[in-house]
Amino acid sequence: MRVRELVIGCAAGVLLLSGIAGAQASSATKPAEALYLQLANTGLDPARVYQVRDASLERSAVHISLNNGTIAFTQDVMGRVTGAFFEGEGEVLISPPNDVERRSMSLFTGMAILEESFATAFFRFNDDAMNELRPDLRATDDAQQFVQKWDTTVRNLANIDAMRLLVSFGNLLPAEGSGSRGNIDTSDRMLHARLQGVQLGVFDVDYDSFAPEKVQVGQLRTAENGRQYYDVWTSFTPLKGVPVNGRFGEASESESSTPAKDPVAIRDYVISSQIIPPKQLRSDATLQVEIRQGSPRILIFELSRFLDVQSVEMNGKPVEFIHNPSQEGTQASRRGNDVVAVVLPQPASPGQKMKLHFVYAGDVLAEAGAGLLYVGARGTWYPNRGMSMADFDLTFRYPQGWTLVATGKSEAPQSQTDGEQRSHWVSERPIPVAGFDLGKYKVATAQAGTVQIRTYATRGVERDFPTSSARVVDPDITSLPGGNIQHAPRVEISGPDNPSPTRTQMGVAQAAAQAVEFYSKCFGPYPFGSLALTQMPGPESQGWPGLVFLSSYAFLSDQERSDLHFDSTRILIQKQIPAHETAHQWWGDLVGWSTYRDQWLSEALANYSSLMMLEKSNPIAFHQLMEHYREDLLVKNKAGATLAEAGPVTLGARLLSSRFPEGYEDILYGRGTWLFHMLRTMMQDAATQEYGHPPEGPDEPFIRGLRNIRERYQDKTISTRELFEAFAENLPPALRYEGKKSLDWFVVGWVNGTAVPRFELRNVRMTSHEGSLIVNGTILQKDSPDDLVTSIPLYAVLASKQEILLGRVFADGAESTFRIKALIGTRKIVIDPHQTVLARIN
Repeated sequence: MRVRELVIGCAAGVLLLSGIAGAQASSATKPAEALYLQLANTGLDPARVYQVRDASLERSAVHISLNNGTIAFTQDVMGRVTGAFFEGEGEVLISPPNDVERRSMSLFTGMAILEESFATAFFRFNDDAMNELRPDLRATDDAQQFVQKWDTTVRNLANIDAMRLLVSFGNLLPAEGSGSRGNIDTSDRMLHARLQGVQLGVFDVDYDSFAPEKVQVGQLRTAENGRQYYDVWTSFTPLKGVPVNGRFGEASESESSTPAKDPVAIRDYVISSQIIPPKQLRSDATLQVEIRQGSPRILIFELSRFLDVQSVEMNGKPVEFIHNPSQEGTQASRRGNDVVAVVLPQPASPGQKMKLHFVYAGDVLAEAGAGLLYVGARGTWYPNRGMSMADFDLTFRYPQGWTLVATGKSEAPQSQTDGEQRSHWVSERPIPVAGFDLGKYKVATAQAGTVQIRTYATRGVERDFPTSSARVVDPDITSLPGGNIQHAPRVEISGPDNPSPTRTQMGVAQAAAQAVEFYSKCFGPYPFGSLALTQMPGPESQGWPGLVFLSSYAFLSDQERSDLHFDSTRILIQKQIPAHETAHQWWGDLVGWSTYRDQWLSEALANYSSLMMLEKSNPIAFHQLMEHYREDLLVKNKAGATLAEAGPVTLGARLLSSRFPEGYEDILYGRGTWLFHMLRTMMQDAATQEYGHPPEGPDEPFIRGLRNIRERYQDKTISTRELFEAFAENLPPALRYEGKKSLDWFVVGWVNGTAVPRFELRNVRMTSHEGSLIVNGTILQKDSPDDLVTSIPLYAVLASKQEILLGRVFADGAESTFRIKALIGTRKIVIDPHQTVLARIN
């Protein structure tokens, strides 16, 4: 399962409102639309231009100083000032609260604390910021010239925050029936500053009391690959009055603690869709919605910008909506560009339940090859509020000759008199996301116990699939007189036909069936009734509940991969795709992740689960992939920084940046996989120390821990902290750093860290004592932070060259001494000969 790249192509000032017909003239019938358009096109007010000196805007950890200059405020919107533009001398100061965020800030700015002067600033706010500045404002003589200079800029930037302000000001709209206006929620405070930094260029500072992380600073940049990325320099919620106890008291600050619940819950979806290949989707979706907290008037949903919303109803009555206002910058990085705002007739109340009905259509599919479609809006083909557990009832109509597969349990397709087929799919348990695929497929079936595995594949691959070149081979000398090859011509063989996934789909089904059997033994029963794997064009794959969208590359034969000149490591990774995506049925679909900081758990656990299976059948290939992941982390970019420095796994999608365009995949998959390998081998070695032999199979401590996590968190989400707390509940004594039953030392140094250290033994001395050897020595930990703590396995090498595990010791910082017992006959002490720690190899 891959993250969708945050590539932002929209320009400030562009406004797309599908579903909006009349602009300002519609204010009587569409008051929210009129308000939105006013917020999106607000200019400067010539009557509100001032000289400002020694003023400041303070929002928790955000400190913005306006030392000297001119400021103009925007025109009123519903009697409120919502923005300003400043030119002069200003400063911004933001101090991230923990090491993870300070390192992230330093990566992009060169300083752990943001302290930057700026020459201009565009502000947008929903509170009383103007009156906050009023004591420091003075009259000016050049108001008109200032407005003429900057008004166009302000109007071009105004749409960036218009949707967020609409959410704030929605309660001021007249309520249906009474005509009276409500009040803005006093807890709703938002300030966006787009600053022209003296050293750092244009960047954004956001404070939003409604956001999961209230402070965010970032910048739109173009990478060397020509793509634009929104680099998030830092993102956090300021901590107030939280005691930090002990050396590792900061562990929880860099992860999601208890994530804020969405104030709006969607319990149930009923969606009916007609698909007209190769492009069109027509749907109506009914959502059972419950307001859990607050009194919102505007509800925001994700929905593809390529779908045209025709109507929205609440409890059978039409309501106003606004679809797909183009966004950029901070809001796009948080929400994406595909949104629809639904305007309730009046503010909702906590506990209120409602039924929302959407009717929409659009071209969200494309034919990538003969009978092979690509669903471009894979996660936004229906209105949703992100991944959250819900029940789905899906009905599809589509032409004869096509095969449709979707999430849920299916009924057999039924022929219709109009030449269409109909299929019905119902989720067997709450699932986080629903989807479908349609193609002219052949079907292959395998079995894993009672679970049926089906693969759906076409005869060909996508049109832009790479092709292999002709091969030149030497003649068979045995067929030549005297075996003389000297004058024999070489033979050119044309490249093979394009790959045909139907030829290999049974092997793919069997690979997935083996994975289901392996994971069921390890983690508990397969969570859904069946598993479908459907061919998807492109190099990416995704594992959804009961349905895997499998890249065409996963269907290649060994010969086809050889003909395409893939190296051995890439071939191994491609062969792992079915097992990796099948593992997401447990990790990602059954057990979800809490916030973006915890998404790594899903990806790394799925990947490592597939590698545990590989290790059973091919240990050499397992170690080859682990070495590949380690070496990738040590690759340097043009600036001389290793990829490992892109950030810790807990930055999630933020790892996808202009500095490291490959950071997300290499950190979440590579480092994340290593973190679980380290945890597993630590627990294996500790059990060996305690019981004298390593437990295997389902009794292995790591697998027992995952099985317990599955039972506790199935149909729920889990955070990084919760996962490691669950493992710490049964932590063996050998892994209790400073005697504490906690893995905080591992979370702080390794999960929230980026180091790939190097180890060295010094001053090793062995002395006999009562029939055994006492080994004393020093471990040097290099290329790492001074406070990194690592559990390191020490082995004795006997005269027979046999390696015996002596135990694990903690390396704490740059230099640590140890004392451990060894067998008589030990010739040498070595560190981690089986490479179970993510470290550089000397």
